[in-house]
Amino acid sequence: MRKGIITLLIIFVMLTGIITFLTIVEPEYAYVPPNEKVVNSEDKDLNKFHQVSFIQNEDQEKLIEQGKDFFYKETFGNEVFFTDIMGLFDGAFSFPTITKAIIKLNGKGTDNLMVESAQKVKIGDRTIEKGELIETGLDVPKGAYVPLGVKFKYDEGNLKAGISCALCHASVNQNGEVVQGISNNDLDIGLMLALATNSASYFTHTEMESIKQFIKDENRVIENSEGNIEALPNIEQLEEFVDREVMKWPKGSNDTTIDFKNNPVQTIDVFTKGDQPYGWSGQGQIGPFKGLSAAINNAHSQNMDSVSQTAISNEVLNIDKELYLAILLQNAANEKYRYDPKTGVKPSEFFSKVDPTPGADGVNTLIPSSTYPRASYMTSVGLFSSSDGLRTWEQQNAMSAFMNTLEPPKTGLKATSKTSRAEGRIVFENAGCISCHGGTYLTNNKVIPSEEIGTDNSRAMGFKKLENFFASPSIYDPETPVPLPENPIVKEVQMTKEQELQLRLGWAFGGSEGGYKTISLYGLYWSAPYLHDGGVAVGPNIEKDIGVPGTIFKGIKPSARNSLLAMIDSNLRKKVIIENNKNEKLRTAHVSGKGHEYWVDTSTGFSKEEQQALIDYLLKVTD
Repeated sequence: MRKGIITLLIIFVMLTGIITFLTIVEPEYAYVPPNEKVVNSEDKDLNKFHQVSFIQNEDQEKLIEQGKDFFYKETFGNEVFFTDIMGLFDGAFSFPTITKAIIKLNGKGTDNLMVESAQKVKIGDRTIEKGELIETGLDVPKGAYVPLGVKFKYDEGNLKAGISCALCHASVNQNGEVVQGISNNDLDIGLMLALATNSASYFTHTEMESIKQFIKDENRVIENSEGNIEALPNIEQLEEFVDREVMKWPKGSNDTTIDFKNNPVQTIDVFTKGDQPYGWSGQGQIGPFKGLSAAINNAHSQNMDSVSQTAISNEVLNIDKELYLAILLQNAANEKYRYDPKTGVKPSEFFSKVDPTPGADGVNTLIPSSTYPRASYMTSVGLFSSSDGLRTWEQQNAMSAFMNTLEPPKTGLKATSKTSRAEGRIVFENAGCISCHGGTYLTNNKVIPSEEIGTDNSRAMGFKKLENFFASPSIYDPETPVPLPENPIVKEVQMTKEQELQLRLGWAFGGSEGGYKTISLYGLYWSAPYLHDGGVAVGPNIEKDIGVPGTIFKGIKPSARNSLLAMIDSNLRKKVIIENNKNEKLRTAHVSGKGHEYWVDTSTGFSKEEQQALIDYLLKVTD
């Protein structure tokens, strides 16, 4: 009896010690692949390095090393938003089931982690039974025991997880090796968000007429910033609506603009050297690394933390900031962050007491920009993602440096004939492709008006509302430390007239309907399906696997060769568009595969052999 008591005491002391250790140390972990487990290791030839403004005196090799570390590990604290507010791991998709799925791999790795549902759930028109396997698209490298691009952290007595760049912009091949820079095209972001318990915290990324349509109880109210009373939307109905909306997103895509339009874009690759401007609409054009650092900042300061949009919610979203904050927090997963209107406390007052990063809007590690609260061409939310102890933009610039060293790996493809690649280059020139896709990186580095390309302009118009709350672009001196000093040095970001015209087009300002950038044709083998909406998709069976419904929605990976054929063949494209338009989800999420009607087929005098030669050239151009 005495021995048993002593044993229990020892166990208790050990557990107490472990918990105390975890609470004090707050360990965290994310997988960074060693070079021997990477197919396309970064090219550190400094002669090829993309020299940029603002950081001329940096140790470039050190910057690249830092950038790789940030690329795989840096979340800017979004563990709080995804775990504590959105509840990404509180529903059917949970830490225990993720752990079980990874253990079952036995170190083999996968490009599509199959996770058992922790509970029975109904999301939209889909019911998932408890124990049913969920295809996540999460990648786990061979020998790793966490998904690529996910950082786990023990904080405030709880396990939390956040997301780094690598989640979407790296993948693993059949051998479990990491391929850096390619899009994770089977990552099911929409499904994972829908499985969260508070996916309503992402409500601005949906096709919503008005938040007022969800107000059913006039007694659940708050006092807004003007001292007026506003009713809150119904939690259950808003949650169900957002679930249905995000479930429309095809795998490998997500909605990246806060414009109350459901217009997902395909995750873009990050073979970034020479591929400026950045972002599908070319919104990243100026500042460090020719706008790449601004594009990276936009992803982390806006898309990874809905709370960061509080200061612009009134002017840009037409929602009072108190109401906006209350909507995000009224169903927060962690009770600490859950706002209860019955307390009578203003949402901002409540949040100020639990804000993990006071001093700037949001729960991520953010700082006010020099134009705060106004947006600028440098930041869509008037904030920069920056961590204490570093300099402003240091992390974004390091990641930009790293991305600019990445090149697509060899495809291993065999040409359809010995001479087809050389013939393909001739077809490429004769068909006029070179007029837009010329130069070293096969791009003219321009934003083209959406009406000229003929694509759906919904995503191109995504930043239009920011024109109401905008300022001339400026940036802190690169040596400015974080936290910011009292009077940091601010530098204007210079623009040429041409850059300003292109930026106005990329941001859909001045009455413009927006545009899309001319992408580099590097790495086409790795980036199917095609166009900004990922709508040009054809599977291995060219007769049956047509459009997103015939490929991605059926779990069939689009074929790069056949999808590229649909880009240049008018008859095949017509079939793709018809199949996409038949599907209500795609139709209401602006995914059609329409546009870029520059045909290389019999209608323009080219044979099928010439088509295949062109495709051989385009798929293997970086080989």
